[in-house]
Amino acid sequence: MKTLTLGYSPCPNDTFIFRAIAEKKISIPFSPDILLADVEMLNRRAAEGSLDISKISASAALSILDRYWLLRAGGAMGRGCGPLVVSARPAKMEDLRNATIATPGDMTTASLLLRLESTHRGRRVPMRFDRIMPAVASGEVDAGVIIHEGRWTYKAYGLHEALDLGRWWERQTSLPLPLGAIAMRRELGRDLAASVEETIRESLRFSMKDRDGAWPYIEKNAQEMTPEVIGLHIDAFVNEYSLDAGLEGEKAMRTLLEAARGLENRPFPKHDLFWS
Repeated sequence: MKTLTLGYSPCPNDTFIFRAIAEKKISIPFSPDILLADVEMLNRRAAEGSLDISKISASAALSILDRYWLLRAGGAMGRGCGPLVVSARPAKMEDLRNATIATPGDMTTASLLLRLESTHRGRRVPMRFDRIMPAVASGEVDAGVIIHEGRWTYKAYGLHEALDLGRWWERQTSLPLPLGAIAMRRELGRDLAASVEETIRESLRFSMKDRDGAWPYIEKNAQEMTPEVIGLHIDAFVNEYSLDAGLEGEKAMRTLLEAARGLENRPFPKHDLFWS
């Protein structure tokens, strides 16, 4: 059986989706060599071409389409679950126009959305996502773009929401927000891509039917989140688009990447976006 490197984050939505693969609860058409890492590290590993299958930020797809296809299962997309811009004092984006804002990495969808919204003209400081709220609270930076569980925990740091970037995107496009996707090396072929996509879908269905059984694996990797926040995280980021992006999801992804292409003033890649 072929060994394939598989990268995904320790966040509850990813571990919920991939738990049955990690624990070999289902039939798998490959031997998984698993890497759990922050999504910005996964973005960079995919950009280097060093992972066979990997969770990536949706925005990072633009730079890897020459070597990777996107799969329709296992990603993160939805409504009401986008990044937030937060600050230590009540503020609107106009107040933060020239501020120093921390982002969870230059290749993340959160950073792209901040650029697309276009109010901010100041310095952007990339840092690991779990450092952003403490950095804002301590005054190290003026504001931050928070992702993952930060949506539910920022008030505990005394922070204030300046803008919900997901809601902004939905108003602009009437589409769900693509946050993350699963990418797979093109050279592995369409037959294996189809098989891997269906395996991810089966793994997700397994966790949906056995949520209690999935909990120990999720909690072990959840970076000190409370059970309540873990549950909110899964409910927010695992949905019908996780099973299949569908036509609306594909349109949302293309719209996001077209917007990114416009910022960078380069042609949209000629390669197929999805494996089929």
